[in-house]
Amino acid sequence: MTLAGIIALIALGIILILLEFFVVPGITVAGIGGLILLVSGIALSYSKYGTPGGHYLLAGTALSLVIILYISFKSKTWQKISLNTAIESKAREDLSLKISVKDEGTTVSRLAPTGTISINDELVEAESRSGFIDENEKVEVTKIKQNKIIVKLKK
Repeated sequence: MTLAGIIALIALGIILILLEFFVVPGITVAGIGGLILLVSGIALSYSKYGTPGGHYLLAGTALSLVIILYISFKSKTWQKISLNTAIESKAREDLSLKISVKDEGTTVSRLAPTGTISINDELVEAESRSGFIDENEKVEVTKIKQNKIIVKLKK
């Protein structure tokens, strides 16, 4: 293999390692493949060009990798393709303060055994312990336990 082929292997390995750092979270095929390409490129340089040539290519690869990583972290261009999502939602307040035992509501979705009900102008998740309840049925709150609202079919 020529020097250009070895450098291409190493360059592809560096690209895959950059993808591992900035795009694909965790240890994946990109990182492992990049590492394999780097090691195989350096090993080929040692076998083709001997110890001094291998040392030069190893030092050049290490220096290139450090410089590219430094520039990549410093330039912030990776933020455009990086995963930057954050959870900004909040948990609902304790609805048990607005809902009490014996309150009546209507099922919005089927309770099988959990589903959504409308009660006191609020949509809340409820649980039926007495079997499945179809939608648009009248229900009555039998118990409120922490954030669980347990209902039964209103007769």
